[in-house]
Amino acid sequence: MVRTALTMLVHLLTAPIVSETVEVERRGPVELTRFECRDINRSSIVQRVCYDRQQRHLLVATKGRYNQYCNVPADLFEALMAAPSMGQFFNRSIRGDDSGRLACRTHDPL
Repeated sequence: MVRTALTMLVHLLTAPIVSETVEVERRGPVELTRFECRDINRSSIVQRVCYDRQQRHLLVATKGRYNQYCNVPADLFEALMAAPSMGQFFNRSIRGDDSGRLACRTHDPL
């Protein structure tokens, strides 16, 4: 039993590190190396949230598709994560933002 556990640990420690890449609507492939990603299981709308604090970029997966949002302040990301209803908060405060302040331009690096 100890030998099996040790063998599994060695395999985990020697496995190559592979970065994850996701396909983002109107953007194409985005590598998630710089993003902090969280799988969401308490929302029927939001499935996954990835945030890059340095660049202030947010990726949100809904219905199996990722959408991007730029210039997202850390406090807005934290509010999304703490919202009692992530779906309502996301639809109202991020997806439904009519000011254009969270819109990404095609040349914005992700």
